[in-house]
Amino acid sequence: MSGQSASPLPLSVADAAALGSAHPARPSASLVVVRPAAVGLEVLLLRRAEKGDRNSGAWVFPGGLVDPADHVPEIPVAGLDDAQASNRLGVAGGGLAYWVAAVRECFEEAALLFAVDAAGVDIAWRAEDEARVNAWRDRLREGTSGMAALCRQAGWRLALDRLVYLSHWITPLGLPKRFDTRFFIAEAPRNQSARHDAAEIVEHRWLRPADALSSGLRLLTPTAKTLETLARFDTADGAVEWARAQRDVPAIRSRLGNGRDGLRPVLPDEPAWAEIGRLDPFGRGDARYEIRPGVAVRLSARVIRVTAGNPGVMTGPGTNSYLVGGGPANDWAVIDPGPHDAAHVDHLLAAAPGLVRWILVTHTHADHSPAVAMLKARTGAMVLGRLADHPEWQDAGFAPDRQLAGGESIGIDAGTTLRVIHTPGHASNHLCYLLEEEKTLFTGDHVMQRSTVVINPPDGDMAAYLTSLGRLMEEELEWLAPGHGFLMAQPREALAAIVRHRMQRETKVIDALRDLGPAAPIEALLTQVYDDVPGHLHAMATRSLKAHLIKLRDEGVATDRAGRWSLA
Repeated sequence: MSGQSASPLPLSVADAAALGSAHPARPSASLVVVRPAAVGLEVLLLRRAEKGDRNSGAWVFPGGLVDPADHVPEIPVAGLDDAQASNRLGVAGGGLAYWVAAVRECFEEAALLFAVDAAGVDIAWRAEDEARVNAWRDRLREGTSGMAALCRQAGWRLALDRLVYLSHWITPLGLPKRFDTRFFIAEAPRNQSARHDAAEIVEHRWLRPADALSSGLRLLTPTAKTLETLARFDTADGAVEWARAQRDVPAIRSRLGNGRDGLRPVLPDEPAWAEIGRLDPFGRGDARYEIRPGVAVRLSARVIRVTAGNPGVMTGPGTNSYLVGGGPANDWAVIDPGPHDAAHVDHLLAAAPGLVRWILVTHTHADHSPAVAMLKARTGAMVLGRLADHPEWQDAGFAPDRQLAGGESIGIDAGTTLRVIHTPGHASNHLCYLLEEEKTLFTGDHVMQRSTVVINPPDGDMAAYLTSLGRLMEEELEWLAPGHGFLMAQPREALAAIVRHRMQRETKVIDALRDLGPAAPIEALLTQVYDDVPGHLHAMATRSLKAHLIKLRDEGVATDRAGRWSLA
């Protein structure tokens, strides 16, 4: 992921030291060897010896560091040159050494050698070759000989064209040993048998990917994720050809995070990844990959998040309340005090560094505004927000001191300004608040992380929701601070993805109206339109389906007769 701004927190002495002393990621290569099985495919896994580091005892693919000897141009190779290899990896030169390293490491650790003889025939091991093969492996492992000398002596060329570039993993900052590893995949050489070296590797197994994942083996993150990918394929050659068809292989840069499972790498597809990069850019490992209710998280010099203890299907890890302020007067605002929860109000006030003078509400659903009365009673703060057009599902006790129309700016303190943006759709009274100095948008439920917002008519309006999303895409934003979940980077991409999802769902609605014929009941439409949604969520999906149908009706695309729907 790219396009993230630097952390707004000042660079501390400790951070500066961490940046200067970060261990470089060493070039490495790993080879995923697969073979046909009676059912599906099998992959070769090796168990590393116990050496007292974090990789000890782990089950891995053959692989290791790219050695200087792997760059020797005299190594005889077949089917690939350095220009082609470097272009595939996206490097200026020397790319061929990664292929050589992958082949060498596989031979050293597992006795499988991808090579051909002078006639271009795959090499094969005979029983009488075992001592000679082991001697070659020992010399390579000890560094007393390289691949160039071995190939010249035996008359072989390395069959590098059998290896297909698969993935690129970079160890997170903060670890004492870091690797920049290119993963390759290849079908196992015929007429050769895997044998672990009994030195660095103490055991090997051929396993189906799904069995390896469920077996309780200790797997490093790249290994586990690669196995998850391989488990999708029915054949070994199908997996290799899929890898060959990849045009771009992006670098996967994990980040260290802390949480219930201790310190571990957090991947780019995990909710906390962007936030960890902002809060801990140098890999100290003190940012968390889970949200803990009641625990204050300093997101910037101006923003603190405290999450209510109301996790659920609709609220994710809980409802986020944000303290926004600071500056010379040390005045603060609370955005969305959350549900009626006295303990949460206590946590908010304990986290506030100064006086809470404003209470801002994004909308008046039961998980966002009911705590307003308790917080106002304890602080005397001014309550700002909007009343909803329809009472259903609303907080009936919400009584703002002043209603916001959208477009106005609220000066919280010198250098801290919130601009109000009216974003109807999820609710008629929904507001987002833009912290202009940090280009951070507090989205309430207009944008949720890893979840689709329910649009519930009559107060919810699908057409208004899409219009509001378009309005936000015109803003210059760097971060989204949702009502549920972690900070989200790349706002424009996130907003565009929501629009695409909604339009794809609308296309399914139109297709269902056409397929089910005139006068289709909403229950029948729901089954087809939300066939990708678990049944226990269908009650909520029905609300959004109604919103799509109403939008299509208002646009003249659909008609409604006594609750039965047809194309116009």
